[in-house]
Amino acid sequence: MNNFLIIFHNIWNAKELRKKIIITLSFLLVYRFGAYIPIPGINPLGIVDFMKSMNSGSKGLMQILSSFTGGAFNRASILALGIMPYISASIIIQLMCIVIPYLQKVQRDGESGKRHINFITRWLTVGICLIQAPLYLISLTKQFNPINDSSSSFLSNTYLLNINTFHGKILFWTIGIIILTSGTMFTMWLGDKITDEGIGNGISLIIMSGIIVRFPDSIVKEIYNKLNIKNGGMIILFFEFLLWLIVILFCIVIIQSIRKIPIQYVSHYKSLGLSSKLIHKKHQYIPLKMTSAGVMPIIFSQAIMLFPLTFFNYVNNEKIKNFFYLFQDIYGLWYNLAFSILVMIFTFFYTAITIPVNQIADDLKRNGGHIPKIKPGKETVEYIDSILSKITLPGAILLAIIAILPSIVFRIGITQNFSLFYGGTSLLIVVGVTLDLIQQVDIYLLNYYYDDLMMIKNRNNNRYISNNKI
Repeated sequence: MNNFLIIFHNIWNAKELRKKIIITLSFLLVYRFGAYIPIPGINPLGIVDFMKSMNSGSKGLMQILSSFTGGAFNRASILALGIMPYISASIIIQLMCIVIPYLQKVQRDGESGKRHINFITRWLTVGICLIQAPLYLISLTKQFNPINDSSSSFLSNTYLLNINTFHGKILFWTIGIIILTSGTMFTMWLGDKITDEGIGNGISLIIMSGIIVRFPDSIVKEIYNKLNIKNGGMIILFFEFLLWLIVILFCIVIIQSIRKIPIQYVSHYKSLGLSSKLIHKKHQYIPLKMTSAGVMPIIFSQAIMLFPLTFFNYVNNEKIKNFFYLFQDIYGLWYNLAFSILVMIFTFFYTAITIPVNQIADDLKRNGGHIPKIKPGKETVEYIDSILSKITLPGAILLAIIAILPSIVFRIGITQNFSLFYGGTSLLIVVGVTLDLIQQVDIYLLNYYYDDLMMIKNRNNNRYISNNKI
């Protein structure tokens, strides 16, 4: 407790850091406020009534889709699409930079190339929003439209416009598409402002804020479930939280694990007639992370697995429908088996396209560096690729285990909301962003107090010199 107070005191005394933290929290508060503003024409109370009427499988699907937006998705909020269109655009551009030579050239142009890539990414984000916004509105009208008389109350409770008329539907769709697209662009702007004026990566912090805002409610429901409903009591609750802490430590170890490949840089040689003498060697290393792909394999795999769930009700072919039915239960065996296999496949794929082994070897050779006992060039490429494959295999398996942990713990009795914090994308993002944030705060504190220490040292030196002169 004393250490925490000391850290808080140090942060508060660093004026620049304190200002950045206040700015960051202010922008995140604006984002959270926007997540509760409904799309014009939608009654938020009707959405709540509909969510209560859904079965557990559908609720699980909606929770997954809503986990990155802090509940804005299932509230039909103006920020329902959140930052995910921008994330999708970034992934697409990243893949296109590998395939398209023009984008490869632009990417190598330094800061100007980076600005150009960001410009393309933002316009692609708008295009993705113009596709996702109508699909989101279609899903709303499909879910809330009455199929039979028993569900007709949902329509009257949910919509403030009469969407059964042509003009009402056109008005609702036009306003909805513009608002949802603007909401995503506004979220991007907030992320940029946090990055520029606050602390940490703004986009990552916005995603994390959407995830952790659901945490207090999940904890309360879990405690209520175990204590009030007589579903295990304090002992089971203790073991659940102990398991949860172990999983968090497990995620930290996976994220922080690296394999160091030693390298040597020869500074220069001194000519001695017919021979040369080595003057200096600098020993460094190449850090290869065990999970270089991060959470991207889980995001890719989740997107593919949600495809049959999204279009299940629109398929008429019975054979295809029966096949999709196997994957409808997100807590079921077939869904999680396929999900874990996809995670491992995408881990290898994404690692292969994001770690430029050939470029690393070329840069080493160009800068006079080499791996001890390994020849520069082709042998270096093969050696790095071999090491990368060996560390990616356990990383892929561990990522797959983390990805399906929420389904496993849900099956053993943990509530739906709290189970999402036992693994998957949510926990990895929260742990990764928190570690990055702690690192940045430490750097700010080190720079701040280092400058103070240097000022005190210089003052003492000047006083010492003055005394000697006297």
